Amino acid sequence: MAFWEGMLAGYGIAIPVGAIAILIIEVSLRRGFSYGFMAGAGAATVDLIYALIAVLAGATLASILLPYSSALRLISAIVLILLGAYGFWRTWWRRDHAVEESDGLAQTGHLRTYGQFFGLTLLNPLTIVYFSALVLSWDPEMLRYAADPVLFVIGAGLASLSWQTLLAGAGASARRYLSPRLQLYASLVGNFIVLGLGLRILLQLAV
Repeated sequence: MAFWEGMLAGYGIAIPVGAIAILIIEVSLRRGFSYGFMAGAGAATVDLIYALIAVLAGATLASILLPYSSALRLISAIVLILLGAYGFWRTWWRRDHAVEESDGLAQTGHLRTYGQFFGLTLLNPLTIVYFSALVLSWDPEMLRYAADPVLFVIGAGLASLSWQTLLAGAGASARRYLSPRLQLYASLVGNFIVLGLGLRILLQLAV
């Protein structure tokens, strides 16, 4: 039961379309499935860590992080705006400057992509609040069994990873079947959406 609750929780936090989802699709569209998968794995790793933290000490950490949520959201907004603006410029510039990467650079790029998405997803501490609320809603009897929290965390991590992998696959499929011009337009739109999401967060904080 705890495993399936974790799966539902993982899908609940991963499925809503946001900046991370758009970026995963954009990375897959631009660089292929393997890069999109690593991006999704970085995001899913954070979801798993936050689920684990929520199980171990969710209520305490959530109360500690909440006062800083506005500052973290501001940092997240700035990062998204910079990513969107840079991605928009890079895509527009690269239309006339195709750059081939060597195998060594590609391997380094995979790890860098994982780290970038891990760090970006880490900026959302409200994920802890989300998982904590679910854990605190459990029947106290569930917490007596050590396997239940473990199964919850595993379920949440697997659900998040499976969804992020699906997004990577969607981006990679578009890369395979769309013409180079349509890929260019799709990438520009994706980066524009990310830029817009960052601006929306700033507007929400300003209100």
